[in-house]
Amino acid sequence: MTQAVYPGFILSRQQNNHKGQLQLCYWVKTDRDVCKVTVMGERTLFFIRARDITAASNLLQENKLPVDIRQVCLQHFDSESMYACYFKSSHQLFLAKQLLKPAMPLYEDDIRHCDRFLMERFIKGSVWIKGITTQKNGYIEVSNAQLKANEYYVPTLSVLSLDIECSGDGVLFSVGLVTETTQWVVMIGQPQDGPDYIDWVEDEVALLVSLMAKVKALDPDIIIGWNIIEFDCVVLAERALALGIELILGRDQQSIHIYKGNYVRVLISGRVVIDGIDTLKNATYHFDSFRLSEVSKQVLGQSKLIDQGDRLEEIVRQFNEDKQSLAEYNLQDCRLVLDIFDKLKLLDFALARTRLTGLELERMGGSVAAFTNLYLPLLHRSGYVAPNLGEHGLSFDSPGGYVMESTPGLFNNVIVLDFKSLYPSIIRTFLVDPLGLTKGLTDAGNSITGFNGGVFSRTEHHLPGLVEDLLFSRQTAKSANDPMLSQAIKIIMNSFYGVLGSTGCRFYDPRLASSITLRGHEIMQQTKTWIEDQGYDVIYGDTDSTFVCLPPDWNASRCNEAGKRLTNLINNAWQVYCRAHFDLESHLEIEFETYYSPFFLPTLRGEQKGSKKRYVGRIEKEGKQELIYKGMETVRSDWTKIAQQYQQDLFTAFFQNQDLLQITEHYIKRIKSGEADGLLLYSKRLGRAVEMYTKNVPPHVKAARKHMMKNPSVKYQKGQKVNYVVTFEGPSVDCLDLEIDYEHYINKQIYPILRMLPNCDDVFFKLTTQGVFSF
Repeated sequence: MTQAVYPGFILSRQQNNHKGQLQLCYWVKTDRDVCKVTVMGERTLFFIRARDITAASNLLQENKLPVDIRQVCLQHFDSESMYACYFKSSHQLFLAKQLLKPAMPLYEDDIRHCDRFLMERFIKGSVWIKGITTQKNGYIEVSNAQLKANEYYVPTLSVLSLDIECSGDGVLFSVGLVTETTQWVVMIGQPQDGPDYIDWVEDEVALLVSLMAKVKALDPDIIIGWNIIEFDCVVLAERALALGIELILGRDQQSIHIYKGNYVRVLISGRVVIDGIDTLKNATYHFDSFRLSEVSKQVLGQSKLIDQGDRLEEIVRQFNEDKQSLAEYNLQDCRLVLDIFDKLKLLDFALARTRLTGLELERMGGSVAAFTNLYLPLLHRSGYVAPNLGEHGLSFDSPGGYVMESTPGLFNNVIVLDFKSLYPSIIRTFLVDPLGLTKGLTDAGNSITGFNGGVFSRTEHHLPGLVEDLLFSRQTAKSANDPMLSQAIKIIMNSFYGVLGSTGCRFYDPRLASSITLRGHEIMQQTKTWIEDQGYDVIYGDTDSTFVCLPPDWNASRCNEAGKRLTNLINNAWQVYCRAHFDLESHLEIEFETYYSPFFLPTLRGEQKGSKKRYVGRIEKEGKQELIYKGMETVRSDWTKIAQQYQQDLFTAFFQNQDLLQITEHYIKRIKSGEADGLLLYSKRLGRAVEMYTKNVPPHVKAARKHMMKNPSVKYQKGQKVNYVVTFEGPSVDCLDLEIDYEHYINKQIYPILRMLPNCDDVFFKLTTQGVFSF
């Protein structure tokens, strides 16, 4: 045993009771090895109000629950003194919570001590560890450990992509394992001549034994997969339990543990399990579907080897008849996941997120938890405990972002001015903050008036400083060409408003959220006034973007100069305004974002009123012209490909003053001739199980039901997409022997798009008189 100090990165954390005492356990990746770090002597706690001390003490003594109750230098937001109740084990704390909660409010009782221990030390992933080290088989044990924040350490992590194939009942067929240098498929069946990556085993027991041996040999830090937490790991654990096998996958020869609550948690000691779908969503990637088949097509340009609707049926067939094809399919799924993680740098994003917030690597979602991690230790240092949900008793709805009425029409020159990180900038400028609200309400003379009763202290707050630090870090990340860190910072900053407006956050207060959004309304309206004072028309505005119409005869150079001039004018105006009206420094910054020429804002269908969040404009990028669509059919997955192609060609012709009649005739003839049959598919996801639709059954559900009646082995699941066409017998998945209703597509997919253009009546008239188009 030796004393040592290591820089490292926390892979996982847990707490347990060891000989009646709380034990914290952290698995830490270092440059030398993986360390199992244990911390003893900590006590878990919650807080109670001073008024409840006597009642709490009596209840705990009556039930012989040992506790150490001490007054602490903390108070509630209403200024009442608080006491901490300390317990030697998490089991004692749990029993105390059950006993006291019906009788009195408890504070911060939901925070695990293994999280609080790190949070209060401002440890966010990267850490210095010091303690007594003992070399074990495959890892280093560090006891009597001390931990300290380390801002700079970034680990190099080994990754294993894992995927299972099984029956509909969860009976295992095979498991695939792929790293950067190794690939295996453990397959149940008699050995066959074929690829040497297949490890043939006799049965499920042998498959699990082989899996454990291979995970131990490969020794990954991270295990990734597609829906791996809620499916693959759960199925493996349940099959091991059913077969009476302890599924040992941990670095210290501990078995896998599955915890099911509001969400599924997987604990494999010394390793982290990260799901691809959750990570994509957290990194704000958007796909029509997050199925591996769809994501791999869009990201990698590759399709799965089994990509039909009855995938399970084909997997079962291959297991029974063609095991080598199933092995190849299993292996390819592992490779696709590994390649998606690599190409989109998803692991880099997860690391950056942990280093910013302190959340666990595998923790997905968690905006509220991230905010708590960042804010709570600062609040404690100001002498306050966090409030409980809804203690202020306020529950009115906060307004959303400002959306201006649009001026529909075709414009030759439009520039877009965007406020950079508007809501975080409002927080920073106008000092919107939970603690600041509490202090502002009691010291009106030294405060800033917000909205709906919000008043914020000029001197006591933390959130504006957090925003400032994150903005500086983001700029540093951009300078260092670290896009994943920059993206993680952006997501965290932009989540602050949503968290403060979420009833699931302990800091929720509608006065906070509305003081952000209504200030945004004020900023957008005042900005519009200043622009119009310069003689320009503002034709639209949305949350943080202002669309300015410039004279139609101006060239691109003059429009760009106007954009830069307006940017400087508005930023200077906000500096003067904030100083004059609030005695504050403005951190609002508007940017000249885009120049469109031309630009089109449609009307609402069937009305003269301008549409919102829908437009199309042409930009020049790297010497090439490109059409940008927002909210239009060409970017919506619920429109057919024929409609999307038609809209692209129609607007290209419209902007170039070409013949719209000829374009439309061409598409109508393609549809009627059958040439475009492959482009007529509608694609709609099932929001619930097919049988749950009773009233107003939509077309995609009707198509799914018909298909299931004809094919009893096919079962459409919630979340699955239904691809169908409209025939004379209604919506249908099976359309080979049915006549497609081409008039439906002309009226529902071509007509509405043409109709949005100004002065299109002449085109309709000519189509009608020629007998090509029918109303």
